Amino acid sequence: MTHRTPRILPSEITSQELFLDRRRVLRSLGLTGVALGSLAALPRTFAANLPPAGGKFDVKRNAALSIADAPNSFQEITSYNNYYEFGTDKSDPAEQSRNFKPLPWTVTVDGEAEVKGRFDFEDILKGETLEERVYRLRCVEAWSMVIPWTGFPLAGLLKRFKPTSKAKYVEFTTLMDPKQMPGQRYRVLEWPYVEGLRIDEAMHPLAFIAVGVYGQALPNQCGAPLRLVTPWKYGFKGIKSIVRIRFTERQPQNSWQIAAPNEYGFYANVNPAVDHPRWSQATERRLGGSLLAKRAATLPFNGYADQVASLYAGMDLRRNF
Repeated sequence: MTHRTPRILPSEITSQELFLDRRRVLRSLGLTGVALGSLAALPRTFAANLPPAGGKFDVKRNAALSIADAPNSFQEITSYNNYYEFGTDKSDPAEQSRNFKPLPWTVTVDGEAEVKGRFDFEDILKGETLEERVYRLRCVEAWSMVIPWTGFPLAGLLKRFKPTSKAKYVEFTTLMDPKQMPGQRYRVLEWPYVEGLRIDEAMHPLAFIAVGVYGQALPNQCGAPLRLVTPWKYGFKGIKSIVRIRFTERQPQNSWQIAAPNEYGFYANVNPAVDHPRWSQATERRLGGSLLAKRAATLPFNGYADQVASLYAGMDLRRNF
């Protein structure tokens, strides 16, 4: 599998004006052809915050859980993506996900929890207060970007399902639909895509479910309608288009761990001291910057060590990579 040097061509960039067009906003929400009055079917906390035409979500930034770095541009965030369900090239997701329908949507919850069942997108969002957080995202391929996400804490959602004392881990699964996701027609990975967190990681205040980016509804190529964000881990942990949440007693095997266990571990914490077998993780380059610019030193836990290092006290982070 080859990995190309990050480079964005003008032809690959999604126009901000096109995205802000009201029709395209509705399409990204899966509401094309639906009367605006039907938005009442969405929960009040979400419908009240839908961006007006050409506008943004009416949410406040969580300054305590946001970094001060300037975000990457909307074009960079939405035109350079790892989303193998839509292709292995970085520009494939933006091109191949145009007809993907993120609504209607359901999420199945099962395993070691008292509250189980199949929940509509509206059910998932009920009671959740949306906010904006600016997080740094670090790719295992040694590039990074800064993204202003809109969403809500993962912990609050999981607590609603009342996990039992046997729930030591949380497993997430992506939609399996080769008709809509052409990359799933090829055995690049074992489909559907699966990721997991230890329960204390999932309950950490930094763990986040994103439903938007840059104040707009989450674009298909970024994981609409529900995407996991764990900013202290490598980007492949950020599973997209979630359709299943399962509480487990045993550690689940995530997709990349199955595909290449010597390269991708379960924890995937950003660690400059542990190199990928094919490249160093000691430095990184911010997406959008000059290829000639000096690379920056990679920060342990992607710069979130003060908040999350205690989760791994006593662990061998070379063995548990």
